[in-house]
Amino acid sequence: MYPTLRSLLFRLPAETAHDLTLGMIGTAGRLGLTDRFTRPPARFPVSVMGLDFANPVGLAAGLDKNAQAVDGLSALGFGFIEVGTVTPRPQQGNPKPRMFRLPEQQAIINRMGFNNLGVDVMLERLAKVRYQGVLGINIGKNAVTPVEQAVDDYLYCLRKVYSRASYVTVNLSSPNTPGLRTLQYGDALKVLLEQIKRAQLQLAEEQGRYVPIAIKIAPDMTPEELVLVANTLLEQGMDAVIATNTTLARDAVADLQYGDEAGGLSGGPLTAASTEVVRLLAQELNGRLPIIGVGGILSGADAAAKIAAGASLVQLYSGFVYRGPALIREAVDAVAGH
Repeated sequence: MYPTLRSLLFRLPAETAHDLTLGMIGTAGRLGLTDRFTRPPARFPVSVMGLDFANPVGLAAGLDKNAQAVDGLSALGFGFIEVGTVTPRPQQGNPKPRMFRLPEQQAIINRMGFNNLGVDVMLERLAKVRYQGVLGINIGKNAVTPVEQAVDDYLYCLRKVYSRASYVTVNLSSPNTPGLRTLQYGDALKVLLEQIKRAQLQLAEEQGRYVPIAIKIAPDMTPEELVLVANTLLEQGMDAVIATNTTLARDAVADLQYGDEAGGLSGGPLTAASTEVVRLLAQELNGRLPIIGVGGILSGADAAAKIAAGASLVQLYSGFVYRGPALIREAVDAVAGH
């Protein structure tokens, strides 16, 4: 029934449809109705980062920024859920419209700008969810925080969410917060990760529980830059890398309606590029750090290709928008048969 629902939703502005759908999933989850409309995938448990996942196909951050539909989303069959990006203080994000569909390429352009209700509201909501599986919390900085002080926002969020998260993702790669991507390079990355690692170890000692930290990177790096980033992640003791965020490239959509809109491009045009980043990272990391592959997974074959390239887990976003819950089951089956 999802294709019929999608045809109705796609008549609405993209962000309106997104909010409506997330609200419906959240309500269905709270009422325990999700199982009536979906057939979850078979179990295919995997262990990564010292965590046990029901299956290796998760929900990427960005869909449920405020943790309003965790129970409903998990009931659809995701092996793990990542919420956020969340910032210390609430912020409205960029002016609307800020999300655009490009159906010819099964793509989305967004320039949301970390719109969220703030970390305290997220934690209040998470205190009420029934979901007991792996939960990632994706953290970022407020737009008004100078890049030079970004670490303060990351440390604030890390300390806030540490006791609730299964793992924490540090988002350094959104193209929609000015200056953010500069934190992925050179001394800026090293200094940031040193402080995050120090806080992680302190929190682990205080709370008697080690929470892994993943770093989410952009696809728009040269192979040489990827090598430098990979080695910095290893040197600083990070626990995983998520590859990749959205891209600024527009070659595949330049002639399409909305193709020239500012923001990050996801979906079909990102498939090959993100898989190549996974492959290059895997080659450099050589099993020393797990990779979570995300970007343009529109089919089970796309998910299996990420695993074949070296990912241990995968995440869905745009493909889930275009294909619906059936993609989760298809991706799990494809990865299990890989």
